[in-house]
Amino acid sequence: MSDDDDSRLSDEWYERKSALMQELLGAEHDLVLHATVPYFLGGTLDLYFYPRGIPGVGIATKELSAFPGEGSSNEVFDSYELVMFTRHRLDLDKRDEAATPFGQALQTISPILNCIARYSEQASLNPHETCEFPEEFEFLGGKCLIFDRYDQDAEEPAEFGLLLVLEIHRSEMEYAREHGGQLLLDRLKAAGHYPYSDLDRAAVV
Repeated sequence: MSDDDDSRLSDEWYERKSALMQELLGAEHDLVLHATVPYFLGGTLDLYFYPRGIPGVGIATKELSAFPGEGSSNEVFDSYELVMFTRHRLDLDKRDEAATPFGQALQTISPILNCIARYSEQASLNPHETCEFPEEFEFLGGKCLIFDRYDQDAEEPAEFGLLLVLEIHRSEMEYAREHGGQLLLDRLKAAGHYPYSDLDRAAVV
């Protein structure tokens, strides 16, 4: 396949993937937070914002799957991108200000997404599984996560989908590891905390 064919296929897949993501997340914001050094060259992710779906903002990646069926994959998706949510209103003018609610949320979510994106290149990350960052990780040490399939409760495997990355309290992670991730997700949904990663809330267990 020529470079022109590769470029055309990549562009077509990007447009198709973007449309699928907007079906799940609502319309994408016009502004994209571009990395100084591209992700494929060892830099950080571009981040895409979805403030027109559920209340708050979805923050997603688009660089884990450059072609159909390639890149990060797991038991339910041939390829996927990552998404995290905050309840806080989108405020890109103050995205670098940790003292503001959205700035603080973004400065937590961005390093999590960047670390999990690299990890997903080597590991199969599946819905209902948990993850804990080692204490020595800068900014992320000790943080706990659970993954879920974010596609309106579909059950069948799919060519493409969104893997939700959800930050949780340590007691919640321990509960998920003892009783199963689905039971924790059910509790988070019942309490109205799903799919948000904001931890300014009481633990559900």
